[in-house]
Order: sequence, then C-alpha cells, then structure tokens
Amino acid sequence: MGRTPRWQQTYARRINFLDGLVIAWAIFGAHLLRFGPFDSESLSGVVVTEAVPGLPLPYWLFGCLLFVTWWLMLGAWGSRQTRVLGSGPEEYKRVAAASLWLFGLIATFSYLFRVETARGYVGIALPIGLTGLLVSRWLLRQHLSIDRQGGRSMSRLLLVGGPSAVAHLAASLRTSPHAGYLPIAAYTPGANASHHPDTHLDLPVMGVSANVATIVEAIKECGADAVAVSAGVQLHPQTLRHLGWELAAQNISLIMAPALTDVAGPRIHTRPVAGLPLIHVTTPSLEGGQRVAKRLFDIVISGALITLAAPLMMIVAVVVRFDSKGPVLFRQQRVGMGGNTFHMLKFRSMVVDAERQLSVLSDQNEGSGVLFKIKNDPRITRVGRYLRRYSVDELPQLFNIFAGSMSLVGPRPPLPQEVEAYERDVRRRLLVKPGLTGLWQVSGRSDLSWQDSVRLDLYYVENWSLAGDLVILLRTIRAVFRSAGAY
Repeated sequence: MGRTPRWQQTYARRINFLDGLVIAWAIFGAHLLRFGPFDSESLSGVVVTEAVPGLPLPYWLFGCLLFVTWWLMLGAWGSRQTRVLGSGPEEYKRVAAASLWLFGLIATFSYLFRVETARGYVGIALPIGLTGLLVSRWLLRQHLSIDRQGGRSMSRLLLVGGPSAVAHLAASLRTSPHAGYLPIAAYTPGANASHHPDTHLDLPVMGVSANVATIVEAIKECGADAVAVSAGVQLHPQTLRHLGWELAAQNISLIMAPALTDVAGPRIHTRPVAGLPLIHVTTPSLEGGQRVAKRLFDIVISGALITLAAPLMMIVAVVVRFDSKGPVLFRQQRVGMGGNTFHMLKFRSMVVDAERQLSVLSDQNEGSGVLFKIKNDPRITRVGRYLRRYSVDELPQLFNIFAGSMSLVGPRPPLPQEVEAYERDVRRRLLVKPGLTGLWQVSGRSDLSWQDSVRLDLYYVENWSLAGDLVILLRTIRAVFRSAGAY
C-alpha cells in the first residue's frame, strides 16, 4: 500500500481538530444562551439537569451526542476528502449539506416521536456552528493556498497521454497552483521516443511503453502520488482498467482529464452507460427566465447602488469639474450585446483632447492584442489617476446598467475598432451584455494579456450563472481595494 503524503496527514489532523473545536463551541454556546450560565443545582456553573422533553436524558448528554453525530456526518459527507480541499465550492457545499441534513433529521425525529427539543437550542447551534465551520475551512484554505504558491502541500502528478495533450495539461496546472497538483513527469504511451517529446513538455518522460507494469514502475521511480490520464493516451480500455486496479492497491489517485477546456462544473453531467462513464456537456443558454432573472438582478442592485453612491458621485463631479477644464462625464461609444452600439458613461479622468493624442502615443502602447494601454499615460489628470486606481470613474456606468445597455457582470465593453479586429471566436463575447465588472476585472484587469482577457470573457459567456455573478461581485470588492492592474 502506498503511503499517504505527509501534508495530507497534517491537513487531515487540522480539519478534524478544527471541526471538533467549532462544533463544541457552537453547542456549548447554544447551551449557555438557551439555559443561562448559572444553575444552583450544578457545581460546574452550567445547566446540566435540564432534561429533553420526551427523552430520558439531560441536555448536556444530548449536546454530547449532537457533537459526535455532527462531527461524524462531516466525514460521512466527504467534506474532508483531499480532492475537494483547497479550491472550488465543493468543500463548502458538503459542509453545509452535512449540517443541514443533520438538523433536518433532528427536526423529523422530534416531530415523529413527539420529542420537544428546545427550538432556541437547536436554532442557535445550527447557524453558529455552520458559520464557524465555513469560516474555519476558509481560513485553512488560505493557509493551504499560501503553501501551494510556494510549491508545498502539492500532489505530485505523473501525466499520462499524448505529448501535446500532456503539454497542455501541464501548462494549465501550472497556472493554477492553488488546485494542488504539481506535474513532475510525463509518460507518453505509444509516442516515438526519437522525437524527444520531453523538449516540448518541459518534463522528464519516464517511458513510452503501453505496459501496466512499466507505468507502475515509472510512478515509483518519479515518486508520484497521483496519476492524471489525459486525452490522446494510446492505452486499451482494459489496460486502463488494470492500471486503475494497480493504483488503487497502492493508494495512488487516478485522475481522468478529458479534452474539455473552459467548461464549468454545472455544465458537466456524468451518465454511466454500458459500463462507460459518458460525460454530457450542456449547451449554455441565457434565454427566457434566466435572462429575466439577470435583468431584474441588474435593475435592483444598480438602483440600490445609485442611491447609495449618489453623495459620492456628486462630490466626484465637483472635484473633476474644478481639477481640469472639460465636462464632468466622458461619453464613449462602445459595442454591446449583438453588436449594438451605446454610449458608455464615465467620470472624465483624462484631458479633453485625449482621443486626439492617441495617434501620437501609439508607439508607447503597452497593451496586447487590440487593446491600447499605457501604464503611466500622460493624458490622465491628477484626480483621474486616483479615480482609476479605485475604479471610482466607472460609477456612472450604473446608469447604463439601470437603462439596460450594460449589466453588472459581463465581458469588458469593447470599442468599435476593437470589434472590427475580432476573430470569429472572440465575437462570442457579444452574446451577452458587457459588464461593469467581470472575470477580467477580478483576475488582473489591465495586467492581463489580450489572450487571457479573451479566454476569461469567453469562459463567462459559456458558463454564466446568477450564483457566479454574485461571486464575481464579491471578488470585485477585493480587487478594487487592492487596485492591482488599475491604470
């Protein structure tokens, strides 16, 4: 049997301890708040004699049973499995599901057997405990992410597949170290060794034989604790099956990496047919009820933000007016959904003739692709530099959102000349309304390359969801205060 990596053992101990600590804190706190801290019949100063109506046991014993059951259910729901730790929402979903199921079962049991469990006791323990568990998992995740940025606490991965597919998988994993996978070697069954594929992979190639025993020997040699099988692998399905058995016997994870890129989890559904795990990828759609929900969301949130930000916008308008000559607002033609143009509003952050100076400054362009960016743009006014740093200049776009030409979340609103230079794939950005913020805003803003900006916008178009919009809005707040990439 293979040995579990030390970082996984350490992380498991931390999760077990913190889960127990949070649950004990929640139950003890609920007991104190519901029954009070003092009791004349209790030497400990805590109520222990109060009994549960309908059950022959006091509340302190009920609390102990609740502690054990809650802790065990977190494990039973798989919230401590290594593959869900460190990235993605699955860990949080499982923590919430285990907690809600537990208290749902308590409510059902109380109803069926007429057990009058104190509603205040249960009603306090659940929200306190669930909030504490989610916060503790988030804190552990931050610590784990810092470790992984430094190359620690990673699963050492042997990549198996065709040379090009393995190279793509390795490059993708290196851009997301927080996921916890460190490519250390490649194995390319059936590849021509004379082509020296390792020069393209930037990884040592451990072999090209399609033999299970040889692959297992390569795993031992490179010290991998997980194997990722990518597209283009020249292995018979029976060979893959035998490889899976060998890896399971040695406690080594087997990961299948299909040739799907930029597809979010909710669009992927696995359906077993005749022993084959067929992957169904649903077609993205923003029609009917989804479009109405997004529009209502935009109206409500933008209306509320306009009301709250009105005093700030009035102050900014006065400051912009007295800082330099010219109008307070800057109106610029942008391209919206379906290629329709509209006038986007911003607080003016540049001199009045900024667009006329563009041709003079074209040789100083630091942007990539069709974007024009200069880090220290001489056209920006004194006040404008601060407005841009914290994205205050974009507040008037709330009126664009309220009117319907923009959305709170979406691709970056492009200029007409940028759209003219779009390739066919890039035009998919125009399938949805441009946004005040988006994945491009929370992932680096102006520091992003053109290719990365396009990839993020297309990912948003292909995988839109209202929950995803909420996450992006929350991440935008952090990005604005960090002011990274804003110029």
